[in-house]
Amino acid sequence: MEPAHPPVSHPAFWDGLYAGGQDGWDLGEASPALVDWLDAGGQFEAGGKPRGLSADWGSAGAISGPPQMKGLEEVNGRPAQVAVPGAGRGHDARLLARRGYRVTAFDFAEAAVAEARRLAAAEAVELTVEPRDVFTLPRDHAGAFDGVWEYTCFCAIDPARRDEYASVLHAILRPGGVLLACFFPLRDGTDGPPFPVSREEIERVLAGRFTVLEAGPPPRSVERRHGLEWLVRARREH
Repeated sequence: MEPAHPPVSHPAFWDGLYAGGQDGWDLGEASPALVDWLDAGGQFEAGGKPRGLSADWGSAGAISGPPQMKGLEEVNGRPAQVAVPGAGRGHDARLLARRGYRVTAFDFAEAAVAEARRLAAAEAVELTVEPRDVFTLPRDHAGAFDGVWEYTCFCAIDPARRDEYASVLHAILRPGGVLLACFFPLRDGTDGPPFPVSREEIERVLAGRFTVLEAGPPPRSVERRHGLEWLVRARREH
């Protein structure tokens, strides 16, 4: 009989980790995978029109300077709206906001929400931080976002709810909207969080909901996550 998983579906579990300084998942900065994708010219576009790079993420060309592009507001008339579920302290959300997106960060741990709001205010970054169980988002955010950035929420939830979570991401995106996800950790086992993921499972939960446009290891990871991450760009088709 497998041991019971920690009560990851309850915010008190995560607040306890924050309070005890057991928040080793926090990088203290934005994810290198997201930084490199943006620096290489990747964009979420308003209206659900996807834009990204066709180059192999691992190639030098994929992370060299992007071609000249018009600003997001000039191209689309408004900034694209991006959701960051399970945002923690909001390092990735603040990066996206600084790059011109209208960003909503979601987390249900009170400690994470408070710190994300504090850091956004301290850095004068316009960011909406909403205390929320991500599984409830389709109730009032259906079709609301042009893009979603997923990083370490998929591996933090109960693995039995991964199909449900993929349905949530599909529901909150506009048709044609883009899911950019860095899945972690690619390893065997069942213990967590972070709960292990596999490329086969990633393909399975996205199938029927998204069309995968690109997938591969990101050009950079922090040292302790090197070789354990898988970056996917996918489009909601319907």
